[in-house]
Amino acid sequence: MGMIDEMMESMMAGMSKEEKQDMMAKMMEKFFADMTAEDKQKMMEQMMPKMMKGVNMMEIMPKMMAGMMGGRKSGGKMMRMMSGMMTGAQGTEMAMMPQMMSAMMPQCLNMMLPNIPKEQRIDFVLKMVTILLEQGSVGMSDEEKRDFVAKVAKKVKT
Repeated sequence: MGMIDEMMESMMAGMSKEEKQDMMAKMMEKFFADMTAEDKQKMMEQMMPKMMKGVNMMEIMPKMMAGMMGGRKSGGKMMRMMSGMMTGAQGTEMAMMPQMMSAMMPQCLNMMLPNIPKEQRIDFVLKMVTILLEQGSVGMSDEEKRDFVAKVAKKVKT
């Protein structure tokens, strides 16, 4: 163990969980100040599997989303804003949300799914496929829906 490791070990031993979290929050801004977006992305790709080990995303995701939405405390302002972002509210920066989510979700699922227990993973995938097919075919004619489902089925088989 190097000198820095020993120093960190001794410093961290006397800190409470809250003190560690507070220290981390303060250090993050300084730590990332001179990093490019590409540097941060590379670091996240390396760290996420380690950070996610043992985390039940099926349990934590609803809590995270509720926290981000502000729950009842915000009077629904966040919910209205998110709704506008999800529907692509025209003439605002909110129109980028659908594109951002369609780029992020596959990567998030790619990292998250292997860490979910098999039974929960199966239930989650079935629920997601149903939602994707139902919502992905909104506004399509019957013929377009059949073609869409056929493309999905072909992709799944390969």
